[in-house]
Amino acid sequence: MNVFDRSIKLDVLLKFSQISQSTQLHLKNVYSSLAVCMFVAAAGSYVHVVTRLFQGGLLTLLGSLGMVVWLSMTPHNPETEKKRLAILAGFAFFTGVGLGPAMDFVITINPSIIVTAFLGTSIIFVCFTLSALYAKRRSYLFLGGTLMSGVSILFLVSVVNMFFGSAILFKAHMYLGLVIMCGFVLFDTQLIIEKAENGDKDYIWHCVDLFLDFVTIFRKLMILLAMNEKDKKKEK
Repeated sequence: MNVFDRSIKLDVLLKFSQISQSTQLHLKNVYSSLAVCMFVAAAGSYVHVVTRLFQGGLLTLLGSLGMVVWLSMTPHNPETEKKRLAILAGFAFFTGVGLGPAMDFVITINPSIIVTAFLGTSIIFVCFTLSALYAKRRSYLFLGGTLMSGVSILFLVSVVNMFFGSAILFKAHMYLGLVIMCGFVLFDTQLIIEKAENGDKDYIWHCVDLFLDFVTIFRKLMILLAMNEKDKKKEK
């Protein structure tokens, strides 16, 4: 195989031929906004863990919900773009603060778990995102019903476990939730592509979906790693 043939194969590999140029540009905006959200959320977590000026709890949850509602009620157009980006940053900040209590738990066991969980989440997210991008269009959209059923099962398991307080049931809930959220990365990515292909270019709102997927995977993976580390210490 000569250099020319290799370059052709590389171009085919890097090109999303099934996705229009406008949608590819839209995805760049989505993932750029997602990167900013990660940074702002990290700042929110830092504020909670280090300064204690904000406490992750009911007020933080209400703040996040308030930002989401405000964002959904603000129309998407060039005039409101900066305002909506500011609202998105506020949502990411409150979400980061909301991760504080889980991080407090992890830090008492092993602070390095936070870095490991973030790297693991990043790898998982990138792998499933690439799978969704390179797969045939709409090939993962069938997962929607299954994933929503899984969410319903998770809710029922969490309600049942409120009465039993079983550590095994809690772990099963976390592992199942992790699998379901990986499925949501596939589903949401392809759903965003389809929406963009049909004219919905609200990259800020689409960023919210992927950001929540990432944060949820990170939270579950972090807690699972911490619980496993705690179990190992007990065995010793």
